Amino acid sequence: MNEHDPGEVSLQACNVTFDWTRTPLHWMPTEPIASHTVSALNLLLPEGERWFCTTYTEALPLIADAKLREDVLGFIGQESMHAETHNVVLYDYLDAHGVDPRPFAAHAEYLMRKVLGPRPAMSAKGQNQQLVERIALIGAIEHMTAFLGDYALNSQWDSFGGDANMVDLYRWHGAEEVEHRNVAHDVALYFGVGYFRRNFSMLVAFLGFIVLMLRGTKYIVEQDPTTKNRGYVSLWFAWMSAMRRGSLPSLAQMTKGVARYLKPSYSPENEGSTAQAVAYLAKSPAARAALP
Repeated sequence: MNEHDPGEVSLQACNVTFDWTRTPLHWMPTEPIASHTVSALNLLLPEGERWFCTTYTEALPLIADAKLREDVLGFIGQESMHAETHNVVLYDYLDAHGVDPRPFAAHAEYLMRKVLGPRPAMSAKGQNQQLVERIALIGAIEHMTAFLGDYALNSQWDSFGGDANMVDLYRWHGAEEVEHRNVAHDVALYFGVGYFRRNFSMLVAFLGFIVLMLRGTKYIVEQDPTTKNRGYVSLWFAWMSAMRRGSLPSLAQMTKGVARYLKPSYSPENEGSTAQAVAYLAKSPAARAALP
Protein backbone atom coordinates (compact mmCIF):
# COMPACT_ATOMS: atom_id res chain seq x y z
CA MET A 1 0.00 0.00 0.00
CA ASN A 2 1.33 3.45 -0.92
CA GLU A 3 0.55 6.75 0.77
CA HIS A 4 -2.31 7.44 -1.67
CA ASP A 5 -4.03 4.07 -1.30
CA PRO A 6 -7.06 4.28 1.03
CA GLY A 7 -6.98 0.51 1.64
CA GLU A 8 -10.26 -1.35 2.03
CA VAL A 9 -13.31 0.87 1.81
CA SER A 10 -16.83 0.30 3.08
CA LEU A 11 -19.22 -0.01 0.13
CA GLN A 12 -21.99 2.55 0.48
CA ALA A 13 -24.85 3.23 -1.93
CA CYS A 14 -25.20 6.89 -2.94
CA ASN A 15 -28.72 8.14 -3.69
CA VAL A 16 -27.83 10.33 -6.66
CA THR A 17 -30.20 12.19 -8.99
CA PHE A 18 -29.60 13.91 -12.32
CA ASP A 19 -31.49 16.57 -14.25
CA TRP A 20 -31.59 15.53 -17.93
CA THR A 21 -33.64 18.44 -19.28
CA ARG A 22 -30.59 20.22 -20.76
CA THR A 23 -28.63 17.20 -21.98
CA PRO A 24 -28.73 16.85 -25.79
CA LEU A 25 -29.16 13.49 -27.52
CA HIS A 26 -25.67 13.91 -29.00
CA TRP A 27 -24.14 14.55 -25.60
CA MET A 28 -20.70 14.61 -27.25
CA PRO A 29 -21.64 17.10 -30.01
CA THR A 30 -18.98 16.02 -32.52
CA GLU A 31 -19.32 12.29 -31.71
CA PRO A 32 -22.92 11.20 -32.35
CA ILE A 33 -22.12 7.48 -32.75
CA ALA A 34 -19.99 7.42 -29.60
CA SER A 35 -22.76 9.30 -27.76
CA HIS A 36 -25.33 6.72 -28.85
CA THR A 37 -23.02 3.82 -28.02
CA VAL A 38 -22.50 4.94 -24.44
CA SER A 39 -26.20 5.81 -24.16
CA ALA A 40 -27.04 2.27 -25.29
CA LEU A 41 -25.68 1.06 -21.95
CA ASN A 42 -28.84 2.47 -20.40
CA LEU A 43 -30.91 -0.02 -22.40
CA LEU A 44 -29.07 -2.89 -20.67
CA LEU A 45 -27.98 -1.64 -17.26
CA PRO A 46 -31.29 -1.41 -15.34
CA GLU A 47 -32.23 -5.05 -15.91
CA GLY A 48 -28.61 -6.21 -15.76
CA GLU A 49 -28.03 -4.58 -12.38
CA ARG A 50 -31.32 -5.97 -11.05
CA TRP A 51 -30.21 -9.43 -12.18
CA PHE A 52 -26.98 -8.99 -10.18
CA CYS A 53 -29.01 -8.06 -7.10
CA THR A 54 -31.45 -10.96 -7.52
CA THR A 55 -28.60 -13.46 -7.91
CA TYR A 56 -26.61 -12.19 -4.94
CA THR A 57 -29.70 -11.97 -2.74
CA GLU A 58 -30.28 -15.65 -3.53
CA ALA A 59 -26.64 -16.46 -2.77
CA LEU A 60 -26.41 -14.44 0.46
CA PRO A 61 -27.89 -17.08 2.84
CA LEU A 62 -25.24 -19.53 1.58
CA ILE A 63 -22.33 -17.22 2.50
CA ALA A 64 -20.99 -17.84 6.01
CA ASP A 65 -17.98 -15.51 5.78
CA ALA A 66 -18.94 -12.30 7.64
CA LYS A 67 -16.64 -9.98 5.67
CA LEU A 68 -17.83 -11.33 2.32
CA ARG A 69 -21.47 -11.00 3.43
CA GLU A 70 -20.83 -7.35 4.31
CA ASP A 71 -19.22 -6.74 0.91
CA VAL A 72 -22.09 -8.46 -0.90
CA LEU A 73 -24.64 -6.33 0.94
CA GLY A 74 -22.72 -3.19 -0.03
CA PHE A 75 -22.49 -4.43 -3.61
CA ILE A 76 -26.25 -5.06 -3.75
CA GLY A 77 -26.92 -1.56 -2.40
CA GLN A 78 -24.69 0.10 -4.99
CA GLU A 79 -25.96 -1.98 -7.90
CA SER A 80 -29.57 -1.36 -6.92
CA MET A 81 -28.94 2.37 -7.04
CA HIS A 82 -27.20 2.01 -10.42
CA ALA A 83 -30.26 0.19 -11.79
CA GLU A 84 -32.71 2.85 -10.66
CA THR A 85 -30.50 5.74 -11.81
CA HIS A 86 -30.04 4.34 -15.31
CA ASN A 87 -33.73 3.44 -15.49
CA VAL A 88 -34.56 7.14 -15.09
CA VAL A 89 -32.23 7.90 -18.02
CA LEU A 90 -34.38 5.66 -20.25
CA TYR A 91 -37.39 7.89 -19.89
CA ASP A 92 -36.22 11.34 -18.75
CA TYR A 93 -33.48 11.38 -21.38
CA LEU A 94 -33.92 8.87 -24.23
CA ASP A 95 -37.73 8.90 -24.35
CA ALA A 96 -37.75 12.69 -24.04
CA HIS A 97 -35.56 12.90 -27.15
CA GLY A 98 -37.87 10.68 -29.21
CA VAL A 99 -36.04 7.37 -28.64
CA ASP A 100 -38.58 4.87 -27.30
CA PRO A 101 -36.63 2.52 -24.98
CA ARG A 102 -39.53 0.19 -24.21
CA PRO A 103 -39.14 -2.52 -26.88
CA PHE A 104 -35.41 -2.92 -26.23
CA ALA A 105 -35.91 -2.73 -22.46
CA ALA A 106 -38.51 -5.51 -22.76
CA HIS A 107 -35.95 -7.70 -24.55
CA ALA A 108 -33.41 -6.98 -21.81
CA GLU A 109 -36.00 -7.89 -19.17
CA TYR A 110 -36.72 -11.21 -20.91
CA LEU A 111 -33.00 -12.01 -21.16
CA MET A 112 -32.23 -11.23 -17.53
CA ARG A 113 -35.38 -12.57 -15.88
CA LYS A 114 -36.28 -15.57 -18.06
CA VAL A 115 -33.13 -16.73 -19.86
CA LEU A 116 -30.63 -15.94 -17.09
CA GLY A 117 -32.95 -15.77 -14.10
CA PRO A 118 -33.57 -18.33 -11.32
CA ARG A 119 -35.12 -21.68 -12.28
CA PRO A 120 -37.45 -22.64 -9.40
CA ALA A 121 -38.77 -25.67 -11.34
CA MET A 122 -35.34 -27.33 -11.19
CA SER A 123 -34.28 -29.78 -8.50
CA ALA A 124 -32.41 -28.30 -5.52
CA LYS A 125 -29.12 -29.54 -7.00
CA GLY A 126 -29.96 -28.08 -10.39
CA GLN A 127 -30.90 -24.72 -8.87
CA ASN A 128 -27.62 -24.60 -6.97
CA GLN A 129 -25.64 -25.40 -10.14
CA GLN A 130 -27.49 -22.74 -12.10
CA LEU A 131 -26.83 -20.23 -9.30
CA VAL A 132 -23.10 -20.95 -9.52
CA GLU A 133 -23.25 -20.48 -13.32
CA ARG A 134 -24.84 -17.06 -12.80
CA ILE A 135 -22.23 -16.17 -10.19
CA ALA A 136 -19.45 -17.12 -12.63
CA LEU A 137 -21.02 -14.98 -15.36
CA ILE A 138 -21.39 -12.00 -13.00
CA GLY A 139 -17.73 -12.35 -12.05
CA ALA A 140 -16.77 -12.00 -15.71
CA ILE A 141 -19.17 -9.10 -16.34
CA GLU A 142 -17.94 -7.27 -13.25
CA HIS A 143 -14.38 -7.52 -14.56
CA MET A 144 -15.56 -5.73 -17.70
CA THR A 145 -17.46 -3.10 -15.72
CA ALA A 146 -14.35 -2.43 -13.62
CA PHE A 147 -12.34 -1.99 -16.84
CA LEU A 148 -15.03 0.29 -18.30
CA GLY A 149 -15.30 2.17 -15.02
CA ASP A 150 -11.57 2.84 -15.10
CA TYR A 151 -11.92 3.94 -18.73
CA ALA A 152 -14.72 6.37 -17.81
CA LEU A 153 -12.68 7.90 -14.99
CA ASN A 154 -9.79 8.51 -17.39
CA SER A 155 -11.80 9.20 -20.55
CA GLN A 156 -11.35 12.11 -22.95
CA TRP A 157 -15.07 12.87 -23.04
CA ASP A 158 -14.54 16.40 -21.72
CA SER A 159 -12.31 17.22 -24.69
CA PHE A 160 -15.18 16.21 -27.02
CA GLY A 161 -17.47 18.71 -25.28
CA GLY A 162 -19.22 15.96 -23.28
CA ASP A 163 -22.30 17.07 -21.33
CA ALA A 164 -21.27 17.51 -17.70
CA ASN A 165 -24.26 15.57 -16.33
CA MET A 166 -23.72 12.58 -18.61
CA VAL A 167 -19.99 12.50 -17.95
CA ASP A 168 -20.66 12.64 -14.19
CA LEU A 169 -23.21 9.81 -14.46
CA TYR A 170 -20.70 7.42 -16.00
CA ARG A 171 -17.77 8.53 -13.86
CA TRP A 172 -19.84 8.17 -10.66
CA HIS A 173 -20.99 4.74 -11.77
CA GLY A 174 -17.50 3.83 -12.98
CA ALA A 175 -15.92 4.89 -9.70
CA GLU A 176 -18.26 2.59 -7.76
CA GLU A 177 -17.49 -0.26 -10.17
CA VAL A 178 -13.78 0.20 -9.47
CA GLU A 179 -14.49 0.56 -5.75
CA HIS A 180 -16.30 -2.81 -5.53
CA ARG A 181 -14.29 -4.63 -8.23
CA ASN A 182 -13.15 -7.40 -5.86
CA VAL A 183 -16.59 -8.52 -4.70
CA ALA A 184 -17.80 -10.56 -7.68
CA HIS A 185 -14.45 -12.33 -8.01
CA ASP A 186 -14.41 -13.11 -4.29
CA VAL A 187 -17.96 -14.49 -4.47
CA ALA A 188 -17.06 -16.65 -7.49
CA LEU A 189 -14.07 -18.09 -5.62
CA TYR A 190 -16.21 -18.72 -2.53
CA PHE A 191 -18.66 -20.75 -4.61
CA GLY A 192 -15.89 -22.78 -6.20
CA VAL A 193 -15.80 -21.26 -9.68
CA GLY A 194 -12.62 -22.69 -11.18
CA TYR A 195 -10.25 -21.50 -13.87
CA PHE A 196 -12.03 -23.15 -16.83
CA ARG A 197 -15.53 -22.04 -15.82
CA ARG A 198 -14.27 -18.53 -15.08
CA ASN A 199 -12.70 -18.18 -18.52
CA PHE A 200 -15.61 -19.75 -20.39
CA SER A 201 -17.93 -17.29 -18.63
CA MET A 202 -15.73 -14.41 -19.75
CA LEU A 203 -15.85 -15.48 -23.40
CA VAL A 204 -19.64 -15.71 -23.22
CA ALA A 205 -19.90 -12.36 -21.42
CA PHE A 206 -17.55 -10.51 -23.77
CA LEU A 207 -19.16 -11.77 -26.98
CA GLY A 208 -22.62 -11.14 -25.55
CA PHE A 209 -21.65 -7.61 -24.52
CA ILE A 210 -20.35 -6.72 -27.99
CA VAL A 211 -23.47 -8.10 -29.70
CA LEU A 212 -25.88 -6.37 -27.31
CA MET A 213 -24.02 -3.05 -27.52
CA LEU A 214 -24.02 -3.20 -31.32
CA ARG A 215 -27.76 -3.90 -31.33
CA GLY A 216 -28.42 -1.19 -28.74
CA THR A 217 -26.44 1.43 -30.63
CA LYS A 218 -28.21 0.59 -33.89
CA TYR A 219 -31.55 0.79 -32.08
CA ILE A 220 -30.85 4.39 -31.00
CA VAL A 221 -29.31 5.40 -34.34
CA GLU A 222 -32.43 4.22 -36.18
CA GLN A 223 -34.60 6.55 -34.05
CA ASP A 224 -32.32 9.58 -34.38
CA PRO A 225 -33.51 11.57 -37.42
CA THR A 226 -30.27 13.59 -37.52
CA THR A 227 -28.01 10.52 -37.82
CA LYS A 228 -27.60 8.44 -40.97
CA ASN A 229 -29.16 5.01 -40.56
CA ARG A 230 -26.50 2.32 -40.73
CA GLY A 231 -26.28 -1.41 -41.15
CA TYR A 232 -24.24 -3.44 -38.68
CA VAL A 233 -21.11 -3.43 -40.86
CA SER A 234 -21.25 0.33 -41.37
CA LEU A 235 -21.86 0.84 -37.65
CA TRP A 236 -18.89 -1.38 -36.79
CA PHE A 237 -16.60 0.82 -38.92
CA ALA A 238 -18.10 3.92 -37.28
CA TRP A 239 -17.15 2.36 -33.93
CA MET A 240 -13.60 1.83 -35.14
CA SER A 241 -13.36 5.49 -36.17
CA ALA A 242 -14.67 6.67 -32.79
CA MET A 243 -12.18 4.38 -31.04
CA ARG A 244 -9.29 5.85 -33.03
CA ARG A 245 -10.36 9.35 -31.99
CA GLY A 246 -10.59 8.25 -28.36
CA SER A 247 -14.30 8.81 -27.72
CA LEU A 248 -14.75 5.06 -27.11
CA PRO A 249 -12.40 2.49 -25.59
CA SER A 250 -10.48 0.76 -28.35
CA LEU A 251 -10.97 -2.86 -29.32
CA ALA A 252 -7.32 -3.46 -28.42
CA GLN A 253 -7.87 -2.03 -24.93
CA MET A 254 -10.94 -4.22 -24.40
CA THR A 255 -9.21 -7.33 -25.74
CA LYS A 256 -6.25 -6.75 -23.43
CA GLY A 257 -8.68 -6.27 -20.55
CA VAL A 258 -10.29 -9.63 -21.29
CA ALA A 259 -6.87 -11.27 -21.67
CA ARG A 260 -5.90 -10.12 -18.17
CA TYR A 261 -8.91 -11.97 -16.78
CA LEU A 262 -7.83 -15.19 -18.50
CA LYS A 263 -4.48 -15.29 -16.69
CA PRO A 264 -4.18 -17.83 -13.85
CA SER A 265 -2.68 -15.04 -11.73
CA TYR A 266 -5.63 -12.67 -12.32
CA SER A 267 -6.50 -10.27 -9.50
CA PRO A 268 -9.19 -7.53 -9.62
CA GLU A 269 -6.77 -5.30 -7.71
CA ASN A 270 -4.99 -4.62 -11.01
CA GLU A 271 -8.10 -3.07 -12.59
CA GLY A 272 -8.23 0.62 -11.83
CA SER A 273 -7.33 2.51 -8.68
CA THR A 274 -9.38 2.60 -5.49
CA ALA A 275 -7.71 5.90 -4.61
CA GLN A 276 -8.84 7.47 -7.89
CA ALA A 277 -12.35 6.06 -7.49
CA VAL A 278 -12.72 7.38 -3.93
CA ALA A 279 -11.30 10.76 -4.97
CA TYR A 280 -13.83 11.07 -7.79
CA LEU A 281 -16.74 10.11 -5.56
CA ALA A 282 -15.65 12.86 -3.17
CA LYS A 283 -15.89 15.49 -5.92
CA SER A 284 -18.69 14.12 -8.16
CA PRO A 285 -21.40 16.82 -8.37
CA ALA A 286 -24.19 14.23 -8.14
CA ALA A 287 -22.57 12.35 -5.26
CA ARG A 288 -21.87 15.57 -3.35
CA ALA A 289 -25.47 16.73 -3.86
CA ALA A 290 -26.69 13.42 -2.38
CA LEU A 291 -24.82 13.96 0.89
CA PRO A 292 -27.09 14.68 3.91
